[in-house]
Amino acid sequence: MLRDDINNAVKDAMRAKDERKLSTLRMVNSTIKNADIEARGHGKPPLNDGDLLSLLQKMIKQRQESVELYDKGGRAELAAQEREEIAIISAYLPKQMSEDDVKAAISAAIASTGAAGMKDMGKVIAELKGKYAGQMDFGKASGMVKAALTS
Repeated sequence: MLRDDINNAVKDAMRAKDERKLSTLRMVNSTIKNADIEARGHGKPPLNDGDLLSLLQKMIKQRQESVELYDKGGRAELAAQEREEIAIISAYLPKQMSEDDVKAAISAAIASTGAAGMKDMGKVIAELKGKYAGQMDFGKASGMVKAALTS
């Protein structure tokens, strides 16, 4: 479904002659195709929507790192270009959870998995990824899980 949305947006961007959106969405499609080819090489099926959301988040994170570097280097025009790409890609992600919602989800996951310590962190993260793919930053969430399991 997400693939169809992106492909339809490519067509719309072509009709509207929106070069920035068109090039960004073509790049997204290219990244998805490369990931599908890699998965096929490992005997796995094409990426599902959950995997695609993770891929989009990874692309956004790469662009955020580039923005920081461009800002430090005084390259405002390149930083602005990366910010535009972030906005275009972000449109395909579900609404991000608030910090309070993330804490509640972590508490629920710890309770449902019966996690008792750091050795159970993987179970908790796996449950969160299963339920909330694309809705939270798992880099931040893992730190919060670690804090919850050590207290």
